Amino acid sequence: MPLYRLGPLHNGFPPIEAALDDPNGLLAVGGDLEPDRLLLAYRHGIFPWFSAGEPICWWSPDPRCVFHTEHWTPSRSLIKTLRKGHFRFTVDQCFTQVMEACAAPRDYADGTWIQPEFIRSYTILHKQGIAHSIEVWNPEGDLVGGLYGLNLGRLFFGESMFSLETDASKAAFTYLMQLCQHWHIPLIDGQVENPHLIRLGACLISRQEFAQRLELSADLPAPDWRAAPLFNMP
Repeated sequence: MPLYRLGPLHNGFPPIEAALDDPNGLLAVGGDLEPDRLLLAYRHGIFPWFSAGEPICWWSPDPRCVFHTEHWTPSRSLIKTLRKGHFRFTVDQCFTQVMEACAAPRDYADGTWIQPEFIRSYTILHKQGIAHSIEVWNPEGDLVGGLYGLNLGRLFFGESMFSLETDASKAAFTYLMQLCQHWHIPLIDGQVENPHLIRLGACLISRQEFAQRLELSADLPAPDWRAAPLFNMP
């Protein structure tokens, strides 16, 4: 099956069923990362993912890695850490800084897929009230963990997280889960399966089911992230 090359934005994306089986979910290449194209992609269950020096690649994998928020609970060891009260949490206080921290080199990876053009476009989406960040601070006031993603209606698309102290990214994820439970957001998109996400409690659903869930959720009213509540950690 030939790979679709994106043209002007008004031409849209090919149907997600046209994605390749190998590599799993590769749907199209080309185009740009302008906010309008990104929103169109996410609205159809498509996301960009590529490394430096590669063309822009657009994906819709099958199966899809997701988190069901309703019954999610953190691990016992994480609960123990959270109850110490070491971390402080904020929402949307330093979105670009969180993205830059997620893009920083890591010992286990040769590079990062979060290129400068990602940071520019997602920061615009943040200013539009669509992309959001959760920040984790230590008692000294240092940013030590966080995550970012997009919220369309009643579905959150998780993008990346980082941790500079033990359990800081897991703490950010726990806070996100509590927000989603509070706002009745039933599903968080984790995109592609990996061992870390599975250990956090992710599961796999079919691309078709994900598309159906997205269709039901994306046009519902989104919560007001400016009024995000603070929680007592479990």
